[in-house]
Amino acid sequence: MSDDEELRREARRRLKARAGFWTFVGVWAAVSILLTVIWFLTSSGGYFWPVWVIFGMGVAALFVGLDAYGPGRRYQTESDVDAEVERMTRRRGPRDP
Repeated sequence: MSDDEELRREARRRLKARAGFWTFVGVWAAVSILLTVIWFLTSSGGYFWPVWVIFGMGVAALFVGLDAYGPGRRYQTESDVDAEVERMTRRRGPRDP
């Protein structure tokens, strides 16, 4: 596969991850609003239990966001693989299998 094809495949994967992140944020907001409305209508100001769901989904959103936008989102080309193979073969001694 050529480097251009790899770049395009990686670009599609990254765009899909970013779209998935924003879809998750929208679902998180909708669930948070729904649960807050249910809490408000049923508990007349008691313990705010939706905080646990909102917090849990927030942690998940953090990891989904890191996957989509976080550090280490660099693609690997064939030249990167070749360079790593070269480093690995240089480390071996003359008697190593």
